[in-house]
Amino acid sequence: MPDPGLFPRFSGIALPDIPDDRPVLIAGPTASGKSALALRISEERGGVIVNADALQVFDGWRILTARPDARDLARASHALYGHVPHDARYSTGDWLRDLRPVLSGPLRPIIVGGTGLFFSALTEGLAEIPPTPAEVRVEANTLSLDTLIAGLDTPTRANLDLQNRARVQRAWEVARATGRQIADWQAETPPPDLPLSAAVPLVLRTEVPWLDARIAARFDAMLAAGVLEEARAMRPRWDPAHQSAKAIGAAELIAHADGLLDIDAVRQRVVLATRQYAKRQRTWFRNRMKSWSVIPLPSPD
Repeated sequence: MPDPGLFPRFSGIALPDIPDDRPVLIAGPTASGKSALALRISEERGGVIVNADALQVFDGWRILTARPDARDLARASHALYGHVPHDARYSTGDWLRDLRPVLSGPLRPIIVGGTGLFFSALTEGLAEIPPTPAEVRVEANTLSLDTLIAGLDTPTRANLDLQNRARVQRAWEVARATGRQIADWQAETPPPDLPLSAAVPLVLRTEVPWLDARIAARFDAMLAAGVLEEARAMRPRWDPAHQSAKAIGAAELIAHADGLLDIDAVRQRVVLATRQYAKRQRTWFRNRMKSWSVIPLPSPD
């Protein structure tokens, strides 16, 4: 796990009023210090820290996905971290189902992560789409991105990031399996589990050079914390088709374990891919979280 010194302490940042009985939502790009803020709120105001990161749900790759370490787990209650087998599939609907008992539990949830779709499903509702049959997914895996896009109607294409293959493929699979476009299913979305008005929604907004430097420093901290040993331990269980294998850096670290990439090449590729991912996250938050309270980072002097 990266050295906590890499993360902002948030001691000089003024937070909005947080009623003791109101859930807190914390979104932000990777490496921006979301977990540090969640810990501060939990220790000062109370609450259980709940994961809203699509890859931190899986066991394995604890260091690489920056899951809380033993020290952080001892500081506050945590939920939905590393609770899914590394070779399992896990959807946004699965996350919502796992979250519901926490929402109704005795501790105020502090839901923190960088997966925008999780937050959208939680606060806007999620369409109840039937599961995709395995044979449909196998077929989709053989198709090009352009072919998948061609199988979608105009309303669906208009609401998708057409460069995000996972999102496009999901929409194509729904159309193929159900005979209905995903936009039609989404039009029948039930009420949300947690309306935004019932929570304290915070989104971290970062300066790009500041975040880029932190991304590089965090990967160096992961190397120091033993991520190469973690990769060697994961190698016997490695399958690039696993959903957990999509963790940024996993494929490069496995290649290094196999002697195919030197560590400098691994670092260069992982840092670049993480910065590109952070850019996509910032775009999502800027476009989809306009009504959230913005926490600017680094904080003004």
